[in-house]
Amino acid sequence: MLKKIPVSQLCVGMYIHELCVSWIDTPFWKKSFLIEDAGTLAKVNKSSVMEAWIDTEKGDDVPAPQPVVVEKIDAPVVPPVAAPVPVARVAYSDVVRVSMADEVGRATSIVNKSREAVLSMFSEARMGKAIDTRNAMPLVEEIAASIMRNPGALIGLARLKTADDYTYMHSVAVCALMIALASQLKLDDETTRELGLAGLLHDIGKMAVPAKILNKPGKLTDDEFVSVKQHPAAGHAMLLEAEGISAIALDVCLHHHEKMNGSGYPHRLSGEQISLYARMGAVCDVYDAITSNRPYKQGWCPSESLSKMAEWSDGHFDPVVFQAFVRSIGIYPVGTLVRMASGRLGVVVEQKEGKLLLPAVRVFYSVKAMSHIVPVLLDLAADDCDDEIVAREEAGKWGLKDINRYWLGDASV
Repeated sequence: MLKKIPVSQLCVGMYIHELCVSWIDTPFWKKSFLIEDAGTLAKVNKSSVMEAWIDTEKGDDVPAPQPVVVEKIDAPVVPPVAAPVPVARVAYSDVVRVSMADEVGRATSIVNKSREAVLSMFSEARMGKAIDTRNAMPLVEEIAASIMRNPGALIGLARLKTADDYTYMHSVAVCALMIALASQLKLDDETTRELGLAGLLHDIGKMAVPAKILNKPGKLTDDEFVSVKQHPAAGHAMLLEAEGISAIALDVCLHHHEKMNGSGYPHRLSGEQISLYARMGAVCDVYDAITSNRPYKQGWCPSESLSKMAEWSDGHFDPVVFQAFVRSIGIYPVGTLVRMASGRLGVVVEQKEGKLLLPAVRVFYSVKAMSHIVPVLLDLAADDCDDEIVAREEAGKWGLKDINRYWLGDASV
C-alpha cells in the first residue's frame, strides 16, 4: 500500500517508493529504495524534500500514534474572538523599518489580539475539539509585519508574560522569534510564514497534559515529567487532524525538543537527522522559556539567557542556528539591564542593525550616588557617544523594580 507522509515521519526500515520532488534534486540515484540505516535517513532529511510516498508492503508503516488522553475540564470563559480582517501578504523586503517608539503601540495591540486568539484555540484543543487554524495565518502575518518593522518591540512585549498566561503567550513569543530568526537566515517569505505558524502551534500538545501538572509550582515527579514529555507527539497527532497544516509545522511540533547530541525527545534524533526548522524551533523555544516567569521560577535576564545557551550550544543547539539567533535579537536584547563605563545603569531600548554591541540604552540610575537620575537615551552607535556597556546587571542586586518601563514608554500589555 502506498502512503504519502511528511519527511519528518520517515524512519529506518521504511521503503521509499518515491520522493515528492524532481529526481535530479535528490541525493539518490534510485527512485525507490529502503531506508536501511540512520545515514540514509539523514540524507533524506538534509535534502529539500518535504514529503515522500512509502510502500508499506515492502517496508515499515508509520507507527500508530499513541492515543491522546485529553483532560476533560470546564472550559475557561473566553471572550469571543472576532475573525481577524484578512491581511494582505506583502514582500517582507519591502517593509520599512521604524523606531521602537513608532512600533511599540502597534505591537501592543497585536500581542493583545494574539493572546485572545491563542487562548481560544488552545482551550478548544483542551476540550478535545478539532483545532481550527483558519484565523492563525492572518495573525502570523501581522506578527511578521511587526517583526520586520522593528523586531525588538513585539519580542520584548511577548517576553513580559505572567506565569498564569505563560502557555499561551509562549506560543506567541516563539512565533515572533521564529520569524526574526528566519529573516536573519534569509529564508524566503513563504517559509518564514510557515515557520511563524509552526512557532504559534508548536506547544499545542500541552493541552493534552493535565493542567495540574502543567501549572505545578514545584518540581515534577518522574511520572509527571513523562506526561509532559508526551506533548510533542500529542500535538503532532492533533495537528494531523487539522486542515491546512504544513509539513514544517508538523515537524517543528514533533521535534522541537530534540538535541544535536541525540539526548532529546521524542525520537532521540541527532545532528543532521533534525531538520533546520526543528533546530530553529529548539533555540526559540528554550530562549523564551528561560527568560519568562514560570510557576516555579523567575525568568533570567535576556542577555544572561544567551550566555547560558552559548554554554549548552555544542550538545543542545546547532551552533550556526544559535549564532544567527543571537544576531537576530542582539547580544544585549531589548530589556537587558546594563552597567555603563560612566557608572550609570540603563536598560537596552533598541538594537542597531549590524551593531550587536552598540544598542540604544536609556540610563536612569547612578551607581556612585546609589540613586535614580533623570533618564537619558544614549545611542551607543553614534559618533559623539563617549559611553559604553561594561557588564550586564541584575535588577535585584540594586533593588530596582519595573525596569521595563524605561523601554516600554507609555505602552502596556
